[in-house]
Amino acid sequence: MSDPIAGAESAIPEPPAGMQGTPGFMLRVVKDYRVAFLIVGTANTVIGFLWFALFQATIGQVWGYMATLLFAHVASVLCAFILYRRFVFRVRGHVWRDLARFESVYLVALGINAILLPLLVEFGHLIPIVAQALIVFVTTLVSFFGHRNFSFRRKSAASEAEKTDKPQVSDS
Repeated sequence: MSDPIAGAESAIPEPPAGMQGTPGFMLRVVKDYRVAFLIVGTANTVIGFLWFALFQATIGQVWGYMATLLFAHVASVLCAFILYRRFVFRVRGHVWRDLARFESVYLVALGINAILLPLLVEFGHLIPIVAQALIVFVTTLVSFFGHRNFSFRRKSAASEAEKTDKPQVSDS
């Protein structure tokens, strides 16, 4: 006798947001893209913060905390892109387009960070590491919604077929 619940647990979820390709490892394990995103995002946040600490301890001592932010941003985005693309979304093709879209989400987060970091350091009198630790909560929310709705989104096959099958209507 088969267990219907066991069969349901082994079902692989559909990729979210019209994404194509097999689900990544985390999505296959936890079966919910939000949880998979959260797990990889948490790891990515820790890694990004470690990049910031590393660059602050090295180039930040010479060029300042804003240079640290820029270097940490580049290293973090490349690392995060690989992690999300490999372990969560598992999309195929369009690497450069996906990276550009991914970076555009992180540029919004970087802009927020570039405004808040000097405010917290110069006016809040926090050391850069502490200020960055506080900011990471805000930028994590921005990146979650941006990546979920934009970075790895693919048009569904149905919407593509719908566009090509519809007759063109003229307004004249």
